[in-house]
Amino acid sequence: MSVNITFLGAANTVTGSKYLVQHGDERVLVDCGLFQGYKQLRLRNRTPLPVPPDRIGAVVLTHAHLDHSGYLPLLAKEGFQGKVYASAGTRDLCKILLPDSGHIQEEDALFANRHGFSKHDPALPLYTRQDALDCLPLIKAVEPHKTYQPLPGWKFTLFSAGHILGATSVLLEVAGRRILFSGDLGRPNDMLMNPPENPPAADTVLIESTYGNRTHPSDDILGELGEALKRLAARGGIAVVPVFAVGRAQALIHAIAQLKLQGAIPKHLPVFLDSPMAVHTTQLFEKHMGEHRLTKAQAHALTHSVTMVSSTDESKALASRHGPMVILSASGMATGGRVLHHLAHHAGKHQNMIILTGYQAPGTRGATLAAGARSLRIHGRDVEVNAEIVQLESASAHADGKQLIDWLRAMPAAPRQVYVVHGEAEAADTLRCRIERELQWRAMVPEQGSTWPS
Repeated sequence: MSVNITFLGAANTVTGSKYLVQHGDERVLVDCGLFQGYKQLRLRNRTPLPVPPDRIGAVVLTHAHLDHSGYLPLLAKEGFQGKVYASAGTRDLCKILLPDSGHIQEEDALFANRHGFSKHDPALPLYTRQDALDCLPLIKAVEPHKTYQPLPGWKFTLFSAGHILGATSVLLEVAGRRILFSGDLGRPNDMLMNPPENPPAADTVLIESTYGNRTHPSDDILGELGEALKRLAARGGIAVVPVFAVGRAQALIHAIAQLKLQGAIPKHLPVFLDSPMAVHTTQLFEKHMGEHRLTKAQAHALTHSVTMVSSTDESKALASRHGPMVILSASGMATGGRVLHHLAHHAGKHQNMIILTGYQAPGTRGATLAAGARSLRIHGRDVEVNAEIVQLESASAHADGKQLIDWLRAMPAAPRQVYVVHGEAEAADTLRCRIERELQWRAMVPEQGSTWPS
């Protein structure tokens, strides 16, 4: 009996990772992510899955970013009752990210209804904070390198992928087939996270391709960020930094602390972390020592080198402060959350700065800013953009094209098939060509909703 994979997300796009593996009448879902970015992608979140959630036996998560875990509350709400397996770090992060995601969706729906700019009457959240809280007991933490049985006859093993706390690659075994899901792979030289582990042997590989068509610059984040913040401080401006609450927020905090220690930027430049989710995430670095490069003292310093902003009133109070200062706020692609209010307030002034970190998916406000747009649609109105836009090329938490090829090359033997996923069309196809040319392996880019043998 064959083993098939249906690509329910992250096919020719970087969002919505969901891979349904089926053998006979049994199904395991690897990753359970939300679509983000373009509206036509976000609408897929409202489209029912091709299989009823109660017919899915188990879920295995590679990591906690919402494009890999954020559909879980809806899956549970619509009938999934199995276990969700993940590393301890991923479980702890999901406890923060998923309720926050539900809360933001409720807030955005309320805001849209109050100001009447939604085309839906009323605007409804995809799921609520309570829905997210209800799904959390389904998540079972498992250890890397140990083999577990999600269903009779099925096995999986987790391997460290770098990228963020708890991020893993997943080796799934069923009916004699070994399927390796890379998850999001970190960079070997990331200033925060350990490098990804070498991959195990597998028959089939699903490899991410976020930066499949790029090579990261040799510049380090300290050099890039230091120059930007020096300019900002000199002109007394305010930097708004959309950050991913998990990973990039902590990397930026660590980098700013190092720059202050080196004297590269003013020691008393005020820095605020305005994201309750990022505040709670930062505290996890001390709990998960060994998963990152920081010493105990450096992990402790993450929570003490910036001013943590938790309440809505504290966040609003930032609007009345004068520069120079730096505001780190989620979300990283400016798709929602408190950062939108900071952008609306500060983007119009020439002395200010917007610093983009990491990948900006097409269709997001972050991508619009990166493209040089002089206005931005926020909460139903157009906001003028006069602030300096800085894109940190060295801040990505994803491996580049060469590093992805190197990871594949480290496999003990060539797989029979490689599926290139989690990348825009050009990035995915560029990586596919490199795999075929440099490794001489079979590779293809699957279409959304397609089913292929493992």
